[in-house]
Amino acid sequence: MLSILIVGAIALAVAIGYKTKFNTGLFAIVFAYLIGCFVMGMKPKEVINSWPVSTMFVIFSVSLFYNFALVNGTLEKTARYLLYAFRRFPGLLPFALYFASAGIAALGAGFFTVMAFMTPIALLICHEAKMDKLVGSVAVNCGALSGANFMTSGSGIIFRGLMDDAGYIESSFQYSAIIFIASVLFSLLLIAGFRYIPRSNRNIGKGVSFEKPEAFSSKQKINLYLMLAMILVVLIFPILNIIMPGNASISFINSKMDVGLVAIVFSVIALFLKLAPEKEVISKVPWNTIIMICGVGVLIQVAIAAGTIDLLASWVGSSLPGWLVPIAMSVVGAIMSFFSSTLGVVCPALFPLVSTIAEASGINPLLLFTCIVIGAQSSAISPFSSGGSLVLGSCSTEEERTAMFPRLLFLAVPISVVSSTIFNTVLSFIL
Repeated sequence: MLSILIVGAIALAVAIGYKTKFNTGLFAIVFAYLIGCFVMGMKPKEVINSWPVSTMFVIFSVSLFYNFALVNGTLEKTARYLLYAFRRFPGLLPFALYFASAGIAALGAGFFTVMAFMTPIALLICHEAKMDKLVGSVAVNCGALSGANFMTSGSGIIFRGLMDDAGYIESSFQYSAIIFIASVLFSLLLIAGFRYIPRSNRNIGKGVSFEKPEAFSSKQKINLYLMLAMILVVLIFPILNIIMPGNASISFINSKMDVGLVAIVFSVIALFLKLAPEKEVISKVPWNTIIMICGVGVLIQVAIAAGTIDLLASWVGSSLPGWLVPIAMSVVGAIMSFFSSTLGVVCPALFPLVSTIAEASGINPLLLFTCIVIGAQSSAISPFSSGGSLVLGSCSTEEERTAMFPRLLFLAVPISVVSSTIFNTVLSFIL
């Protein structure tokens, strides 16, 4: 009965957040307090201590550093240069939009930031190139999602933190790298389908022209070098540790590396270099996302204390055939993400299930993590979710927005979800 109450509370928090447009994390904290303290007898401090401090710190510190590049225009100019590089191959414009979005997201801009400034550019390019705007929207959405899955970018860091919390500290870096690669492959296949199957897209690029962006300013060049340096510092030691696991010096340095702390160091360097005003940089920290992820995390911790997570995991592991479990996790992730955030709701709710399910069924936990992410991100283009809502918000006219809504809902989402299910089915034979 208690587990049913907690599952209902999670669903209700998501539903109220969607209906009211208020932050889901706030409702999750309220339910965690009421159920934890008044039903389960937990102490208030126990509920408060469920707040995932490490996850919050990483999101804050990494976004703080990359906000310098956002404020001074380095990210936008980099995107325009990536698009300009495809000027000789107009038929590959969807892939140009994808790689531009993925590249900027991988550099640390994160999903929401990339969608916010790349989607208007993409819709404009689609208009000039006589390309279906749905194709451009899907390309940017896929790019922002898969690029943000990079190990040192926003989503990748959150995945690693959640996997660490689930007990996979030693493997989280390798797992997040595989998730990133899988999401890139899935995205390219999906975009190829949208690009080449409809006959209406066969004249893409005729008449389009790209102007060469202005050169990077001195501050932007320094910022770009600083971003590349941080990525190198954060990646080099985990990679060297995998290549040379017996080297004591590398193992020691790798054990002391933390992406959040490294990001703070580089943020201080950026401050001293005066790359952007401090107030503007801090104001762009995604507090809404932090509250959502951490708030739901508090409720999930209450669910763990109540045994709900173990109960759900044992049901999935015992009631479904082994081959169907990864597909079920993919579909559940897609359904949840249709109305909510992959990072804020889906992954914090499903990742804690992986350990128990993997032990009960013998399935590779990497497969389960990957299926959850690919499935959840396949429906992110829904107009009720973050990706689709940003696409609608970028439409230039009300007529365009009205026309785009049903195409996202009844075309893009079903195709993406079915494609992710097929992709994950194939993946289950590989991992």
